[in-house]
Amino acid sequence: MPLLPGTGTDMKHGTGAESAARFWPFLARFIALDVRVGTWAQAKGPWVAGAYEFLRFGIKQGWACLFGGLLCAAVIGSYLFYPPDAALSRYDALTLAAIAIQASLLVLKMETWEEAKIIALYHVVGTVMEVFKTSVGSWIYPDASVLRIAGVPLFTGFMYASVGSYIARVWRLFDFRFAHHPRLSLTLPLAGGIYLNFFSHHVISDMRIALFVATVLLFGRTWVYFKVWQVHRRMPLLLGFGLVAVFIWIAENIGTYTWVWLYPKQVTGWSPVSWQKFGSWFLLMIVSYVLVTLVSRPRPFRQPARAECGANPAPTNERQFK
Repeated sequence: MPLLPGTGTDMKHGTGAESAARFWPFLARFIALDVRVGTWAQAKGPWVAGAYEFLRFGIKQGWACLFGGLLCAAVIGSYLFYPPDAALSRYDALTLAAIAIQASLLVLKMETWEEAKIIALYHVVGTVMEVFKTSVGSWIYPDASVLRIAGVPLFTGFMYASVGSYIARVWRLFDFRFAHHPRLSLTLPLAGGIYLNFFSHHVISDMRIALFVATVLLFGRTWVYFKVWQVHRRMPLLLGFGLVAVFIWIAENIGTYTWVWLYPKQVTGWSPVSWQKFGSWFLLMIVSYVLVTLVSRPRPFRQPARAECGANPAPTNERQFK
């Protein structure tokens, strides 16, 4: 099937000039081929074109999840096949695998250096929180390892970083534009407050309800416009945060089931991660998102794109995002 993630084409001009694949040289060579497939799908009528767009959406999402997907595959593979008596511990093998994945994506130009910077930043943010959380017993890493800080294996930072990697990649692949996006001067304090609360709620009152309210107040009017194929479509940004948090919660269940880390109630026997953790991941999504906006600043959805979309959203504030 000659469909490539990220090869969103400019069908009006019959070229791939606006393709998100131009950011990844690994994919750019296939843009012309994808144009021909898209032209064929359009010629077959709206049902085939609609199916093609839906398939394109799925493949783009898969490409955006590349780093996290490969890391998840390494976690599952090590659980199923890694020898328990190997000289190198499973955790250390996962750390080396994560580094190899990162290096390979950069060498093959399947990931940009801009994304790597986001991953590195979020690796630090995640590792600091992991060291604290394990020290207070929120969860444990039951196996031994050499490559670790305190009780935290170094590969765990890459698991956090995969969230930032996904947001950065999906941002480019779908050419994100926004309406009513809050300013960085407001989102940065919110992200800082969320991150601080992950530490402070152990010694003072948990402020997550107030943080949820603040998130809704800031992002409640925000629409994200995303381009799957020819036109921008839209959805509430809060809904997007929630959907991603659901998939992270699923990934967390995979991590605990494969004995990578365990919550206290799972030590004597595995059980699904509590839905209460969904709220934590939702808030952590906000932190990830705001970190990405430091590199990829939100661009307003302007009038030419609105006409193409066919939607009639509320006017965009030209002074936003500053």
